[in-house]
Amino acid sequence: MIILKSPREINIMREANRIVAEVHARLAEEISPGITTADIDKLGEELIRKKGGIPSFKGYRGYPASVCVSINDEVVHGIPSKKRVIESGDVVSLDIGVIYEGFHGDAARTLGVGEVSKEASRLIEITEQSFFHGIEQAKPGNRLSDISHAVQNYVEKNGFSVVREYVGHGIGRDMHEDPQIPNFGPPGRGPLLKEGMTLAIEPMVNAGGYMVKTLADGWTVVTKDGSLSAHYENTIAVTKDGPVILSCLES
Repeated sequence: MIILKSPREINIMREANRIVAEVHARLAEEISPGITTADIDKLGEELIRKKGGIPSFKGYRGYPASVCVSINDEVVHGIPSKKRVIESGDVVSLDIGVIYEGFHGDAARTLGVGEVSKEASRLIEITEQSFFHGIEQAKPGNRLSDISHAVQNYVEKNGFSVVREYVGHGIGRDMHEDPQIPNFGPPGRGPLLKEGMTLAIEPMVNAGGYMVKTLADGWTVVTKDGSLSAHYENTIAVTKDGPVILSCLES
């Protein structure tokens, strides 16, 4: 069941997502060669709690950390570790969720650390832009898969592939609500988009093929062919005037 949110509820979600955006901005400043993924997680949790939020991910279905840190061929759900050190040239994806006054915020960013390859830089850019192509379709009267199709079309036109096994989702009092939002598929299908929907749209894009696998830790998802991957996500609200990004510093 898709749960429509009232203006008051969307305003609370705006605050949850502003915390997410502020933490992302701070972590982007701190990530450099030599920092461990555990350092990133520790700082992320400290910032979330200092700002009055609760980490959404910590303990969720047993996930042990507050920030998902995925590097290079890791697509999503990388587990922070004191042994994992960030190096120049790494592609680092951060996924952050926050609970504030009972509502969730969720956003992901991918960063290039130091001097990254041209392929990596382009992958990060195309992944981010695919999100914006997708949300152009997030307006009342369109179908959910119009978003999906726009993401896939842009990504594949630029020579990359979209992950099929993991998708975006509705969000609100629960981190994962209906509907699921694939980043692929034909247009004109799925639920009608309506004012009050709140959606976490999150293209996951691979430099190689779209196939993925999960490592032995039960969480870390990697590209099956070892190619680089990038992830970009925002929580949005569908309004009568079109999409509004909630997970930004000014919204």
